[in-house]
Amino acid sequence: MRAEVTHGQWFAATVAGVSSTAPAPSAPAACAGIVLAAGAGTRYGMPKALAEDGAWLRAAVAALRDGGCAPVVVVLGATGPEPMPLPAGAEHVWAADWARGLSASLRAGLARVADTAADYVAIMPVDTPDVGPEVVTRVVAAARTAPSGLARAVFRGTPGHPVVIGHKHWTSVWSSAVADSGARTYLVGREDMVCVTCDDLATGLDRDFPATTPGDRS
Repeated sequence: MRAEVTHGQWFAATVAGVSSTAPAPSAPAACAGIVLAAGAGTRYGMPKALAEDGAWLRAAVAALRDGGCAPVVVVLGATGPEPMPLPAGAEHVWAADWARGLSASLRAGLARVADTAADYVAIMPVDTPDVGPEVVTRVVAAARTAPSGLARAVFRGTPGHPVVIGHKHWTSVWSSAVADSGARTYLVGREDMVCVTCDDLATGLDRDFPATTPGDRS
C-alpha cells in the first residue's frame, strides 16, 4: 500500500527538485514576487484586490515587477476562481481555501514560485499602496548579500513589507504557516533577519479602511 503524500511533503519535494540555473557572475540571483490579495477585506468593505478600482493591486504588482521580481504571482481568493485583469508581468493563482487565513494564500503563492528558478521571493500584501519599486529593490539587494538570505523593510522602527526570503527557508515557511500568521510564525524572533530602513521611500502603512472612514490608518 503506497503511503499518502502530504501537501507538506509535496512542497518540500518540489523545492528540492527545482534546480536553479546558476546565474552568470554578473547576474544577481533571481527573485520572484508574491502579492497576497486573497482576503475578503471585511473591514474595508470589499476584497482589497478590488480597492480603488484595482489601483492598489496595480501598485503592488508594479512595485515587485519594477523592483526586479519575476515572475510576479498574485494570489486571489475572495474574488472567486475566475481570472481578473492583471497588469503586465503578473500572473494569478487562486487559493481555494483562502478563508482559512493568510497562511492559505502564502502557501498558494509559494507553490507557484517553487516551480520557478527563483532563489528568493519577495512577499507583499495588496494593501500597502505607497510602497514602490525603490523599496523592493533595496530590500531584495539586502537579502541577496545577507548570509541568512532574509530581509524585510522597516518603517519608523516598525517591521513592514516586502519581506524577502531565500530559497533555503521556503519549506520551513510553508510548514509553519498557520491561520492568519503567514510567514510570521517562522520569522518572528529570528536574529538573522536583516531589517532595512525605508523611511525615506514610503510610509509602509497598511490600509484597513476606506479613506473616508474614521478608522483609516493612512
